[in-house]
Amino acid sequence: MSDGFQYFDIIFFALIAVFVILRLRSALGRRTGQERQRPNDIFSRSREPEEQKSGKVIHLPGHGDESEDELFEKELSDIGEREASQPDAERDEMEQVRAALMRIRMADPEFSPRSFVTGAKDAFEMIVEAFAAGDTATLRPLLGDDVYDEFADVIRARIAAKESVETTIVSLDSADITAADLTGSTARLTVRFGSQQMTVTRDENGETVEGEPESVVRVVDLWTFAHNTRSSDPTWALVETRTPD
Repeated sequence: MSDGFQYFDIIFFALIAVFVILRLRSALGRRTGQERQRPNDIFSRSREPEEQKSGKVIHLPGHGDESEDELFEKELSDIGEREASQPDAERDEMEQVRAALMRIRMADPEFSPRSFVTGAKDAFEMIVEAFAAGDTATLRPLLGDDVYDEFADVIRARIAAKESVETTIVSLDSADITAADLTGSTARLTVRFGSQQMTVTRDENGETVEGEPESVVRVVDLWTFAHNTRSSDPTWALVETRTPD
């Protein structure tokens, strides 16, 4: 009789073990939304717009989903509103941007200015943090060859000098497309980023070499991203960095 109970005990505990393993695998495979994105996911076309992720989109009864073309037209209208408030010279530039965005859209029907800017903001934060940390593995898929070589040279020089950099992005206040171009199948978009940052460089003893640890500085960057509209890879690589004149 006792052998029978032992047999059932073994089966019972085996079932519990299988249940626990299945639950563990399920938990490990589930995305919670808190994981750090991989570089190749930043410009993924399957990403939800920020408004949907934050729950700001409200679907009204009787209103169907807008088509991709309608959403694109709204995004161009948003740029048009920004254009209307600019001086004549800048207004002409923004009109050229809108025309180029329409050409890019024709070359890549899945292109969305709003989704691009969302990805560009994520790329900006990831690149700034990875550059400060000397993380070339993260930088490589996000940068064009020339920019990567420049960044890698600076990182190597920093290592040789036994210096480290700490950069904190306090806030990313703005990200606006300021230039657009389509040459052949290559699309290029320039984004003006406005951010508040804290940056400090330390020597091997931890002493401050440059910057103030608690000083927040307003930083404006112009970054140009490039993308092959014929490629299935949605990534826009950073191909140029500069500061406004």
